[in-house]
Amino acid sequence: MQHSQPLRIYKFGGASVKDAAAINNLGGIVRQHGTNGLLLIVVSAMGKTTNALEEIFQLAYTGQEYTALLAQLTEFHRSVARELLPHHDGKAANTTDDEPSLEQLLEQLGDRLATLTTDEFDKQYDQVVSFGELLATRIVASALGAQWLDCRPLLRTDHTWREGRVDWPTTERNLTAAMPPLLTYGPVVTQGFLGGTASGYTTTLGREGSDYTAAIFAYCLGAESVTIWKDVAGLLNADPKIFEDTVRYPEISYQETIEMAYYGASVIHPKTIKPLAVRQIPLYVKSFVDATAEGTKIHDCRHGLLVPAFIRKVNQCLISFESKDLTFISEENLEVIFGALAQVRLKINLMQNSAISFSVCTDFSSYRLDKLLTALREQFTIHYNTDLELYTIKNYDAASLQRLTTGRDLLLEQRTRQTFQFICRRAS
Repeated sequence: MQHSQPLRIYKFGGASVKDAAAINNLGGIVRQHGTNGLLLIVVSAMGKTTNALEEIFQLAYTGQEYTALLAQLTEFHRSVARELLPHHDGKAANTTDDEPSLEQLLEQLGDRLATLTTDEFDKQYDQVVSFGELLATRIVASALGAQWLDCRPLLRTDHTWREGRVDWPTTERNLTAAMPPLLTYGPVVTQGFLGGTASGYTTTLGREGSDYTAAIFAYCLGAESVTIWKDVAGLLNADPKIFEDTVRYPEISYQETIEMAYYGASVIHPKTIKPLAVRQIPLYVKSFVDATAEGTKIHDCRHGLLVPAFIRKVNQCLISFESKDLTFISEENLEVIFGALAQVRLKINLMQNSAISFSVCTDFSSYRLDKLLTALREQFTIHYNTDLELYTIKNYDAASLQRLTTGRDLLLEQRTRQTFQFICRRAS
């Protein structure tokens, strides 16, 4: 849709809203860079709140004591609100009668945890962990004096808990009807990572899914651009916390970015790029530490061969299936294995087959692995290793291969023309 003024979408992740000082810095960026046109601000949970909520949920779901951790989380959010809004006694201001206050959201979280049952783990996970974004946006909106928007009634998904599939036609109708009047009154703050079903349940879009939320809004509303504000200088060829001598890409194509995200580059959520590419909306990755720095522009462009990109995924599991009667791994066997992996929702990060075995590397989940073993152990002999790391080198050369493989115990490796991957034991 077309707007009388250009619409820009800013996405701020957990590190950029981790405490009161970070939220004040966010406010400075909005005031300095976000006043030219309409602005929608997508916000993640604060700091490590999602991790904390996952731990609290796991304890509550298994009937263990969680109230001490919940009290810590509650006090953390109240203390940030008090520091930002000292005259409101920790209760976030700028709420209308039909909007929940910070205290009401905290009360809802406590009620939700107290009424958990032991069925539908993933569904209940979404109802609890989603509070991270709700709490963060309530505080940020109040600190900015901006409008708070609950995205869940608008961003429609199916019932695929923990990775909701977007109902694009319904979402686009909802957003194009609801958003323009709000945006004309000033900046709007909403949640990343969240969606909602037609029956009113909360869904989540996958870990780190706030980038994807920004892309959904941009696609549906015809935004001029999306900017993701990070604690790095732009899109780098490696995580600077892991690798030395990183290189920033000044610009990079949609296609190259999609591949890097697919292999696990942590800067961009894998689903983010497609909606933007379809409507040719540029994505900027910039630093909230130095908002004036150039950053990276991701758009439809051509460039030569890029410097090698290094990507690491931790907490990996290598699973090998062997036919019990020594017959070849046939298409029929693969159909059974793929079906079981899909049923337990284990995503394949790498796969390889030989005559009588088929191996896959997935993110490790003891809960999902147990379900997989139960489904397939009668048909296959199954071996697995955990606590592994998966490395990917995009646009590899001889020097990059040597740099990453030297001194490591490789359990499996695979290469194509431009990509080299290997699985190894975690370094001690």
